[in-house]
Amino acid sequence: MDQYPARIVVLTGAGISAESGLATFRGEDGLWEGHRVEDVATPEAFGRDPALVHKFYNARRAQLAEVEPNAAHLALARLEAEWPGAFLLVTQNVDNLHERAGSKQLIHMHGENSKAWCIACDRRSPWSAPIGEDSPCPECRAVGALRPDIVWFGEMPYDMDRIEEALRDCDLFVSIGTSGAVYPAAGFVQTARYCGARTLEMNLEPSIGSIYFGESRIGRAGELVPAWVDELLAATS
Repeated sequence: MDQYPARIVVLTGAGISAESGLATFRGEDGLWEGHRVEDVATPEAFGRDPALVHKFYNARRAQLAEVEPNAAHLALARLEAEWPGAFLLVTQNVDNLHERAGSKQLIHMHGENSKAWCIACDRRSPWSAPIGEDSPCPECRAVGALRPDIVWFGEMPYDMDRIEEALRDCDLFVSIGTSGAVYPAAGFVQTARYCGARTLEMNLEPSIGSIYFGESRIGRAGELVPAWVDELLAATS
C-alpha cells in the first residue's frame, strides 16, 4: 500500500469468538439456545425472572474457562502492540478472549460477562463465579442487587462518545465476524466511511451491511486476520 493508515478502529463480533468454541447468541430460529431474547436479555426479563437470567449468563461465564483465544484474537493483540499509530479495538462480545490474548486498547460496548454490576451502588466488580439472587455486592454488601454487566436490548451501549470520536478520526475501519444486524454497531462503517476512512470487512459470509465496505474478505477470522495483520505491519517496516 502507498501509505499506511495511521489510525485504525477494529470492530469484532460473535464470529471471532465462535472459532474459539463459544456459541453465537443468534440462532436461525431467533432464539438464544431455547430462550427468547425477551426472556434473558432485557431489563424487563431480569425484573420478571432474575433466576432464569442468572442461570443463562452463569452458564456462559463458566464456559469461558473451557475456551482459549484463537489466532484472530492473538493477531489483533499483536497489531495493537506493534502498530506505530493509534489503535482502538471495539468488541460487541461479552467474553474475555481479547483480554486473554493481550489486547489493552479495548472497549466492550455491550459489557462483560466476567463482571457483575450492582444496581444499588453502581459499582462494577470482576466476577468469575455464578451470580445468584442472594449474592452480596463486594462493595456495598447489598443482597440481590447484582446483575451481569451486560448491555441488554433497550439499554445504551457503553462508551459511545469515545467510539464515535474514534470512528470520525480513523483512517481505516475494519469489521470482523459481525452480522451487521445490531445497531448502533451496524452503523459504524457508515460513520467511518462518511468521514473519509477506508473500510474493510472480514467475515464468513457478507454481512447485511457489506455494501458499505470498500473491501470484503470472506473466510475464517483465524486465517484472514493474521494474514491481514502481517500485511499491514509489513507495510510499515
